[in-house]
Amino acid sequence: MDWKKMDITKWKPGCLSCCISVNIPSIQAEELPEFIADFPDVFSKEGADRLPPHRKEDCAIKLLPDCKFPKSHMYNIFAHKRQALEDYIRDSLGKNHIRSSSSLLAAGFFLSTPHLLRHLLVFIFAIEEINRRADILPNITLGYKIYDSCMLEHKAVHSALSILSGKEEAVPNYSCDDKNKVVAFIGHLTTSSSVSIAEITGLYGYPQVNRYLKNINFTTPGGESVYFDHEGNFLASFDLLNIFVLNQTENIRQVGFFPDNDRQFHINDSEIHWDPGYSQVIPRSACSVSCFPGYRKVPLEGKQLCCYYCAPCPEGEISNQIDMERCLKCLEHQWSNDRRDACILRPIDFLSYGDPLGISLLAIAGLFCIFTAVILGIFITYKETAIVKANNQNLSFILLLSLILAFLCPLFFIGGPTRISCLLRQGTFGIIFTIAVSAVLAKTVTVVLAFRATKPDRTLRRWFGRHFSIFLLIFCSFIEVLICVFWLSFSPPFPDYNTEVEVGKIILQCNEGSLIAFYMVLGYMGFLAVLSFIIAFLARRLPDVFNEAQYITFSMLIFCSVWISFIPAYLSTKGKYMVAVEVFAILASSAGLLGCIFIPKCYIILLRPELNMKQNLVIQKRTKNLK
Repeated sequence: MDWKKMDITKWKPGCLSCCISVNIPSIQAEELPEFIADFPDVFSKEGADRLPPHRKEDCAIKLLPDCKFPKSHMYNIFAHKRQALEDYIRDSLGKNHIRSSSSLLAAGFFLSTPHLLRHLLVFIFAIEEINRRADILPNITLGYKIYDSCMLEHKAVHSALSILSGKEEAVPNYSCDDKNKVVAFIGHLTTSSSVSIAEITGLYGYPQVNRYLKNINFTTPGGESVYFDHEGNFLASFDLLNIFVLNQTENIRQVGFFPDNDRQFHINDSEIHWDPGYSQVIPRSACSVSCFPGYRKVPLEGKQLCCYYCAPCPEGEISNQIDMERCLKCLEHQWSNDRRDACILRPIDFLSYGDPLGISLLAIAGLFCIFTAVILGIFITYKETAIVKANNQNLSFILLLSLILAFLCPLFFIGGPTRISCLLRQGTFGIIFTIAVSAVLAKTVTVVLAFRATKPDRTLRRWFGRHFSIFLLIFCSFIEVLICVFWLSFSPPFPDYNTEVEVGKIILQCNEGSLIAFYMVLGYMGFLAVLSFIIAFLARRLPDVFNEAQYITFSMLIFCSVWISFIPAYLSTKGKYMVAVEVFAILASSAGLLGCIFIPKCYIILLRPELNMKQNLVIQKRTKNLK
């Protein structure tokens, strides 16, 4: 026998005639419990019915005369184990394996409980597997010594000292074993015995076996998995056993288990056998009822750990199991449902074309756009009349076109924000409105300079050219274009998802990129409007033939009022209502310009055509001067 290789190298002649001739009948693995299915030959019922043959090595055990018998203890055993022992003795007597004896000495009898035996088998298999595989502990071979403590702590400590001493009789601080080296201990199945062993072995600096077994896992031939985590701790699974006495017989039944990959018990309530005294009412181990999904356990101060009350999870958090100690926060794009037991996708909200508010704003913008186009058609039709010529028809056409485009700007604001719409909406709106306000400023300056030009001032006549108003319009608009170009070049707007604005929703909106650039666009437009208002206000008392300054004054007053009130309203609203406020400001200010400047002229053109003549304007002027 080669003990290093665990192999038989040669048979002796006696073995050929005795050992090999003994055949142990096989047993089907599926007939055995799962935890001993790997050892069918050991648990063969037919093989156990035969005694091994007599060999020449057999010898009698002779007792010395006048020797003293050692003292031993008698231990009580459970009724079902006693019954098993009696059945085994009766069966062995019937097979002539043993015979009746009146001896004063007897050998100890051991009955192994199957659910404890499997721990021993798994341990032996684990050692053999570690020695067999070169990737676990290379160049190291493990051996083992197993001691039975009989569930007694003092015997467990004595066994540990015996291993350290190398002799059955423990010799503290001395080892008689020069061949074998103890490197680690594995404790008992019970916590108390394991703690006692650890206190002794810790004094000598012996580590736990898990020091060497890190991140290792393997599966036994029986299908049972063995795991060691990154710290070398053995991830054990436990069975939950129901022990009860039925018909004066102790019974053990597995009713649940505690797996290594799930830190809670799995219990089959239907398999539990309760004492009849409970009247089928399951006793509780907690003083509080279970917390259902959607709630979490909150400990009660001054009470036991099993005493708690159930608090609902806050918004945005859930609990999807019973008796959870804390709620789980939903992902950023999710939100808790009404029951707080599941996370659902947040709805995406924006000012859409199907929204009632969006439909209303689009309808108003469309009506104003059509109305402005009609006024433009009237001015083109009557472009040769006195009132159209007297108010600089080119600037009037430019102003009407810019107002039509201004009424179309809400199309960039309503609907789902995209990269293109976010880039165009504020820049387009700012440039179009700047053109409109610049046209009003140019009309105002034209009125003032035209009145000054009627006085004998040849220097002003030479300076005041025919194309000054167009130059002023282009110059003022160019500055706004320059601001927008810098804005879009360095910090352009982009579509963004905002989960902080409204609870349980995702707001899809355009992030302006640079708020400084955004307010510079509005600020420059407001500066031109205020300048136009001041100049028109100072020129409001010009003769009636030039009384457009009065209408410009009112239009700029409305324009400035709208945009001054826009800023606090814009900052105090969130989500789609912020967009609606800006669209309303665009429509209101554009309607103010259209109504104050062009409605009076359309009234004269369509309803008072007799006033739309040059001679009538001159007579009206002279009449007023006489008064």
